[in-house]
Amino acid sequence: MHVKCILDMEEDLSLNLQEKQTVVAEVSAQVAQSQTIVLAEYRGIKVADITVLRANARKSGVYLHVLKNTLARRAVQGTSFEPLADSMVGPLVYSMSADAVAAAKVMSDFAKTNNKLVIKAGAMNGSLLSAEQVAVLAATPSRDELIARLMATMNATTAKFVRTLAAIRDANGVADAPAVAEAPAETV
Repeated sequence: MHVKCILDMEEDLSLNLQEKQTVVAEVSAQVAQSQTIVLAEYRGIKVADITVLRANARKSGVYLHVLKNTLARRAVQGTSFEPLADSMVGPLVYSMSADAVAAAKVMSDFAKTNNKLVIKAGAMNGSLLSAEQVAVLAATPSRDELIARLMATMNATTAKFVRTLAAIRDANGVADAPAVAEAPAETV
């Protein structure tokens, strides 16, 4: 009687075929849009900490999901991320992002504050990444940061040019352009 009860509970916890197909389809859609996937082991992390990780991922546009490894392998099958399938062992959280840096940055930042999250591997545009390479990728500025730096550089160059022209004008003793004098009114 006791064994039957345990078997019934295991059946309730597992997904049926249709649910598995739905999960694989959802994850496959995310994989198709992603430039980067990072795998991390989450063993021993508290639910409250996982909730913080999920919130950070959401803010950064990162898809974060705990998946059965067999379903994840099916989702990456036939994609540039297929070499990552060999690393899909153990309890893993999968992070995927269209931004090449975002998934690595979210996972690495969280791993700095929580030593129970262990980055195992990653992949970017068909290249398999080790945990160390994921950390290097995470240190790279994001697309938005790079655009902001470029705009600041462009703005600084223009501002410096204007200041240089003003200094040349002042050095030559040329005063500001004189006000336009009104011409005397002609009488008819």
